[in-house]
Amino acid sequence: MRTRRTIHVLAAAAAASSLLVACSGAGGSSSSGGGGESINVLMVGNPQMEDISKLTKDTFTKDTGIKVNFTILPENELRDKVTQDVATQAGQYDVATVGAYEIPIWQKNGWLHELSSYAVKDTGFDEGDLLKPVVTSLSGSDGKLYALPFYSESSFLMYNKDVMKAKGITVPEHPTWQQVADIAAEVDGAEPGMKGICLRGLAGWGELGASLTTVVNTFGGTWFTKDWKAQVNSPEFKKATNFYVDLVRKHGEAGAPQAGFTECLNAMSQKKVAMWYDATSAAGSLEDPSSSKIAGHVGYAYAPTVETKSSGWLWSWAWAMPKTTKNADAASQFMLWASSKDYEKLVGEQLGWSRVPAGKRASTYEIPQYQKAAAAFGDITLKSIEQADPSDPGLQPRPTVGVQYVAIPEFQDLGTKVTQEISAAIAGRTSVDKALDDGQKLAEDVAKNYQ
Repeated sequence: MRTRRTIHVLAAAAAASSLLVACSGAGGSSSSGGGGESINVLMVGNPQMEDISKLTKDTFTKDTGIKVNFTILPENELRDKVTQDVATQAGQYDVATVGAYEIPIWQKNGWLHELSSYAVKDTGFDEGDLLKPVVTSLSGSDGKLYALPFYSESSFLMYNKDVMKAKGITVPEHPTWQQVADIAAEVDGAEPGMKGICLRGLAGWGELGASLTTVVNTFGGTWFTKDWKAQVNSPEFKKATNFYVDLVRKHGEAGAPQAGFTECLNAMSQKKVAMWYDATSAAGSLEDPSSSKIAGHVGYAYAPTVETKSSGWLWSWAWAMPKTTKNADAASQFMLWASSKDYEKLVGEQLGWSRVPAGKRASTYEIPQYQKAAAAFGDITLKSIEQADPSDPGLQPRPTVGVQYVAIPEFQDLGTKVTQEISAAIAGRTSVDKALDDGQKLAEDVAKNYQ
């Protein structure tokens, strides 16, 4: 019964969205023009994925003869598309980027290849070098890896050091959210057109839902109690959400209801906001002088807190192989290469060391070139990843794991629907109280499956 309900939830969520057109040749593997195999890879459109799509042909494909057809989609569209493909066993893709949320659920349903056996056979992969929290988050109930990490992240506060200096502001290394709000008010308008802070306002359980849930955690709230009592309209959840919505409405980026990770990255790198709370993986792009106007002038602080000692999330964008693939050997070769030390070195040497897809290997932080390029953010990123505790991210026991999400199949739909209402509150189309009262009813319906 549990498995059938899971399949129904995921398949229904996927079917609710319109079918998306792939951007680069998915639709069944075939022989490449050079006579080698061809695999289809679906991935999120973050900078690190854009990099690998440009580097693969002249390196991996040249060396192996395996052609890689990439489909790159925005995060919300990616989640819908990959869920649709995997949950319905469509078999359109040989490899897809997924994360810690999907792995335990999909492994339990038997939808993914285990990858530990491939990693063991590749003597150069060095599974023991992977950071322990990352390995745990991508492993199944049998202790085997079901995804290979491309890069991993926690969350932290990024700020424009020049603006802070001009205003005489010292940003604490461990700020509280009230301190962040006070600073945002003070630096709002510090330069023409500059807003105080960027916070995700784009609906989606992995967009607005991710950053907001870390705020809820540290304010003392939770989506569910340990015994599956819904808490979406609890005083703590409301206080956190009101704080978040008020902050972004008063001092946040232009077009906040449509702003996710990508939009905030652009706003920060183009000096349109003075601060940004988001993924630690963003630092590499901010420090890239070829695309960022703020490179070399960014300060970093730990994720802001209220009641908890820390509040950073834990996530990996990782390569998973659906069991429906007919090209397992070729797919595994690509995944092992994309997660390897050699690939990190390739990025560093060809694109710049700040752009290395880091956060997954201990050895990355021992590379002299990377240490230099990541001097401002490398240590705080590593410590934030190591401090994140998906089993205990707040003030009360949780029914399942997850810092910025709840690890049940229903959360994909629940988190998205609730954040749609909160995004509407940011836009001024509804109130936080109504959004959370409506969300409470949805959460109570989900909780019935587990009580």
